[in-house]
Amino acid sequence: MDDIENPGTPPPRAARFGEGPEGRSERRERGLAGRRAGPVERISQFLRDIRAELKRVSWPTANEVKNTTIITLVAVVFFAIYLFAVDRIWSFLLVQLSSLLKWLTGA
Repeated sequence: MDDIENPGTPPPRAARFGEGPEGRSERRERGLAGRRAGPVERISQFLRDIRAELKRVSWPTANEVKNTTIITLVAVVFFAIYLFAVDRIWSFLLVQLSSLLKWLTGA
């Protein structure tokens, strides 16, 4: 509608990443956000954040750990036996195929 009323005005510029709807910068620049904490303060804040986060973790019970460990070991043993059997079967079949081809070709 505005273009029809004012045909000589350029269209409004689209906002770039980090800019608000009016095109002004919305990013915080260094130095404008207040005093920056020193390395000791940042490390201590980091350690406090770690402690607070670890308090929110739901730790498994010893029984849950034992059960999942047993399930994992059973699955590993099962798949080891399965892959061993498949490997032996394919090895046997390939040896038989090789000897059949030698017999057919007379080599």
